[in-house]
Amino acid sequence: MKLLILGGTVFLGRHIAEIALERGHDLTLFNRGRTRPELFPEAEHLTGDRDGDLGALHGREWDAVIDTCGYFPRIVRQSVDLLRDAAGHYSFVSSLSAYQDFTQPGITEDSPVARMEKAEDQTEITGESYGPLKVLCEEAVQAGFGDRAFISRPGLIVGPHDPSDRFTYWPVRASEDDPLLCPGDPAARTQLIDVRDLAVWLLDMAQAKEGGVYNAVGPAQPLTMEAMIRGCCEGAGTNPELRWAPDELLLECEVAPWMGLPLWIPEAEQAVSVERAVAKGLRFRPVAETAADTLAWWRELPDDRRQLRAGIDDTNHAEVLAKLG
Repeated sequence: MKLLILGGTVFLGRHIAEIALERGHDLTLFNRGRTRPELFPEAEHLTGDRDGDLGALHGREWDAVIDTCGYFPRIVRQSVDLLRDAAGHYSFVSSLSAYQDFTQPGITEDSPVARMEKAEDQTEITGESYGPLKVLCEEAVQAGFGDRAFISRPGLIVGPHDPSDRFTYWPVRASEDDPLLCPGDPAARTQLIDVRDLAVWLLDMAQAKEGGVYNAVGPAQPLTMEAMIRGCCEGAGTNPELRWAPDELLLECEVAPWMGLPLWIPEAEQAVSVERAVAKGLRFRPVAETAADTLAWWRELPDDRRQLRAGIDDTNHAEVLAKLG
């Protein structure tokens, strides 16, 4: 398959590129050439900018395109307009934030999506605009490619090379084998997907030329916050005491939801249906495997990078534990 990835050197795009090359695909990467340009020398590298500098893509053809970095509909529309007759299939990576409220249980691909006034005019991504902008990006892809458009809506993507450290926080903190501060209700449902599982599935769907909209988050069976954290402990090879703090205490101690203790959303659960994607072959590896591989990657990073970009610091962690008594 002749495959074009818009992006291709950061996190999800990097894993897609790696697996595509392992499968023997004829791979082209289009990006600005600023992030890890030395990766994948065996692939074709085209340099440009999605916003107004697509010249390197003119006059070319591909069997499939995977778009990992579309955030503004105006910019996505430029790629779609250029590629609609040059590519047989277009996969767009959207987000569960496309839903009006993805924390409500029972969300399916047919649930209401997020809208905001003048979303098309937004020039920056905020917590309010991110979801509606993704919706408009999806619609731009669908308008251009019709049933050749494949829309995936992942939630938290986790695993090696994650630049956000949102999931990485848990296996790193668990590896210390000290009492571990855990958020809210142990039985609250949470969801995530290993970046490699998502990458494999996106390539499978591109090869099969599947169309439609799919939630891309896991696992297939309900995952509780406690099971997620214990999986991280197993992956780290430790068995720390888990200390559960109620939402009220965490908020009182100014622990930020989602980023302060990743995957924690006070008084809410993540329970998005993945039945449609599972029926199309999406599979999930155990959390412990993801945690072990993420921790191994983290430990190989240079010293100046091993500073967690998400999660509370040691002082705040100790403060909340002390208040728990």
